[in-house]
Amino acid sequence: MADHASHVKKYFPDAEDQKIAAIVKYCGIALQKRDSSLVSCSSADEMKTVRDGFAKKKLGLTADAEIDKAIMSVCAKMKADHDKPRVTFYYLLAAETGTLEKLALR
Repeated sequence: MADHASHVKKYFPDAEDQKIAAIVKYCGIALQKRDSSLVSCSSADEMKTVRDGFAKKKLGLTADAEIDKAIMSVCAKMKADHDKPRVTFYYLLAAETGTLEKLALR
């Protein structure tokens, strides 16, 4: 958890640990393997997974065009990072779409 929090806070210094923990819980087993713990902005399939999985199911977003625009914005913000950790990507996507409040532990 500490590694996830420190990386998220690199981009979002005021990130809330509870919301980071909610993303970690949501991602679950995907974080155990390096490949699935990262987001690839160059993969159309990966972007579809982020949109149809996290953005729609967890954040409750519905407009594909708006979601895709937000995803591309996060990709641009994280461009300097060769590896884009999924937890950081998802936190930034929630911030970008104004849905951080939907990240709560259940």
